[in-house]
Formats: sequence, C-alpha cells, structure tokens
Amino acid sequence: MIALGGAIGTGLFVASGSSIHTAGPGGALIAYMIVGVMIYFVMTSLGEMATYMPVSGSFETYASKFVDPAFGFAIGWNYWFSWTACVPTELSAGSIVMKYWFPHSSAILWSAIFLVILCLLNAFSVKGYGEGEYWFAGIKVVTIILFIVVGILMIFGILSGHSTGFRNFTLGGSPIHGGGMAIFSTILVAGYAFSGTEVVGLTAGESENPGKNIPKAIRTVFWRILIFYIVSIFIIGMLIPYTDPNLLNSSIHNIAVSPFTIVFKRAGFALAAAVMNAVILTSVLSAGNSAVYVSSRMLWALAKERKAPAIFAKVSRRGVPINAMVVTILLSLVAFLSSLVGNGVFYTWMLNIVALSAFITWLGITVSHYRFRRAYVAQGRDLNQLPYRAKWFPFAPLIAIVMCIIVIFGQDYNIFLGGAIDWRKISSTYVGIPVFLLLWFGYKWVKQTKVVRLTECNFAPNEAD
Repeated sequence: MIALGGAIGTGLFVASGSSIHTAGPGGALIAYMIVGVMIYFVMTSLGEMATYMPVSGSFETYASKFVDPAFGFAIGWNYWFSWTACVPTELSAGSIVMKYWFPHSSAILWSAIFLVILCLLNAFSVKGYGEGEYWFAGIKVVTIILFIVVGILMIFGILSGHSTGFRNFTLGGSPIHGGGMAIFSTILVAGYAFSGTEVVGLTAGESENPGKNIPKAIRTVFWRILIFYIVSIFIIGMLIPYTDPNLLNSSIHNIAVSPFTIVFKRAGFALAAAVMNAVILTSVLSAGNSAVYVSSRMLWALAKERKAPAIFAKVSRRGVPINAMVVTILLSLVAFLSSLVGNGVFYTWMLNIVALSAFITWLGITVSHYRFRRAYVAQGRDLNQLPYRAKWFPFAPLIAIVMCIIVIFGQDYNIFLGGAIDWRKISSTYVGIPVFLLLWFGYKWVKQTKVVRLTECNFAPNEAD
C-alpha cells in the first residue's frame, strides 16, 4: 500500500492543475510520462538492490558499498536533512488545511496536534508507521479510483448530461501549448509529484518478507504511474479547459479550485470541497508520517556506519531508533520556528535544498545500481540468483541518470535566459548542489576514501543487520 499510494499527495491533487495550464493537457501528459518512465527505472534499480540486500537506510548503504563511502555519506545526510525539513512543511500545510473548517483557529495549535500524532505513530513500533500509512494511502487510492470512474462517466455524458468528447483536450487546435520549454517546466512540477516514491525501498529492512514483498511493491509502481497519474491527468484535460484560470490558482490555500474538486463539483457532489480537503489532510499527514520514519531510519543507518554520532544507533526494545527520532523532531521544530523569523529567508533556502533532494537521491540510487550490477557480474556471480532482476540494464539506469542530471541543473533555467544573471537567485535555487558536493568531497578529503573497485564491492549485509 505504501508503494501504491504512499507518495501521492498535493503534487497530484493540487499542482496537476498548473501543469495542464502551463503545457496544455497533451504537454502535461508527456511531462508526467517522461518523469514516470524515469521513476520506474529508478524503482526497478532500487528493487534489485533492496531485495538482495534489505537494510534500513538502504540508499546510504548501497552508495557506500558500490560507489564510494563518501558518496554514501553525502546521499545519507542529504536525504536525512531533506526529510527532516519536510516535517515542518507538512505541519504548516496541515494547519492551512484545517483553516477551511476552523478559519479563526491557531495554526501553531494544529501544528502541535499533528506533531503529537506523528510522534505517537512512530515512537512505539514500526507497526504504527505502517498502519498509519496503510490507511492514509488507502484513502488516497479510493479517492483517485472514484475520481477516474466519475470522470469517465462525465466524458461520455452519462453523469453530467452531455459528452465533452475531445473538445477541451484539443482546445486551440492542439493538446500541447507553450512548446518544449513549457513541457520542461512541467517536468519539474511532475518530479515534485513523484517525490517520496523511493520510500518503499527504505522500508525493506523492516519488511516481513522483503524477497517476496518488495518485488511485488515495485511492480505496483508501474500501474500506479499509469493509472493514478497518467489517467488522472488525461481526465482533467478532457473535462477542464487548460485556459480555465482555476487551474493556475489551484493551491493548498484554496482547495475549492483544485482540479479534483472542480470535477467532483461539476458531477454534482455538493460536498466536494470538504471531502477533497479531508483527503488532502490525509496526504499531508501521510507525508509527515513518512518524514519522521524516513529521517530517523536514515540517521540510524548513518550512525551504524559511523558517519553520525553513535548515540543515534541505539534502538528501543521494539526496535525503534528513538534517539534518532527525537533529534529529528527537535530539529524540525527549529526549522518550523525559522519560518516565522526574519521573513523566513533561512527556511526558504532549506526548502530549495529539499526541492533538489529527491532528484539527487534518485541519481544516487541509479548510479549505485549501475555499479551494483557491474560488480555482481565482475565477481562471477549468477544473475539468475538475484531475487528480483531489473529490466533493460544498463540502458534503464543510464537513461535515469541522464534525466536526473538534466532536471537537477534545469530547476530554474529561466534564470539563464534573460540578459543579466541574478546570482542571488541562482545561489538560492541551486544551494542543494554545493551542499551535496561539500558533503561528498569534504568526507572524501577527511577520510581519504576511494571509489570501490568492482571486484572489491561487498555484497554481504552489515554485521549489525
């Protein structure tokens, strides 16, 4: 269920509207398909490693074993920081959603309540996190399935009374608008919508039967991309003209103009806005739940590798890395307070680091898998012995690597198209790149690490695992 609906959130429910407004329904479909292909390749790469070597904090472990310990150090700390920064972001988003029902209530009060909920879900056992994600994901999956059914009925005029046909989809004579650059801009938005997909690989270390369950989860990623993202975008494009200003104005501050809300309203659901608000609240809590789980496990993994203080390697009687979780919560609170001080400048820089983090992590996964497979063969191992084997090697990971690099450096390409270059904006947008490189080469210089030779890559799990 985590693989099926865990990463679905505001990127689909809200931001999909601006994607269609920018590139047209056809352009948005192309952008989501491109990113979907990249994510599928990333997940098959992760699936091959996670089923063979299921460990918590897997990204850091794989990067250290098959590329360079310094590369693993940078991947791990980058991933931990990004998810730690996500906690206050989701707390703020949750308080905004609650303003729909309680407009005069305190945002800080709701943030505190949600933080307590997230702590309770994660503090006692991993089952709390899993149970929470199961229901959060279930609500999102049911909502999207209902949306698809309602949308198809409306397209054929069964529900709305008149068929829309392809009138809205081909408005202006073509389903694509704004050209190639508009599609590229939409790819960046689509990347945000898919962020968090990799979490299923990180849960492998605490899965009951990773050899069986992880391949099954990875296979569902393809269908989730196809059905939930691609079909949803197609239905929105068929039912709502790309020129509709509501698509551009859609945001978490105004759920009433979310494309999902608009479609449900036009189908005759009077409580559409309230229902979608509740669904988006579950998405926010799901993201926050994952943020606490993921960041605590990554910090635990770094401590086990002696790349973080040893105190964070300790776990409770139920196997929860409680010290890592506590420090993550405390630092996320500091980040939350920073958003309220000094016009939130520091917090804005943090969010920009987070924006690049998903693509950097996906890049790290595919590079690690490319080296994993080459080392596996170089050591004379039988590929048929792999519990799960990624398709189309080496083309799939290489394509994903190139796509990740293009998107990372193209985050705000408009900066370079004008006359005078705004170096302040460049530094703010791309701050995640030098931070990652500093972690990587700083550790490499201090520890004098080297790229691991293919014949020396260690395929055994860590002793402590």
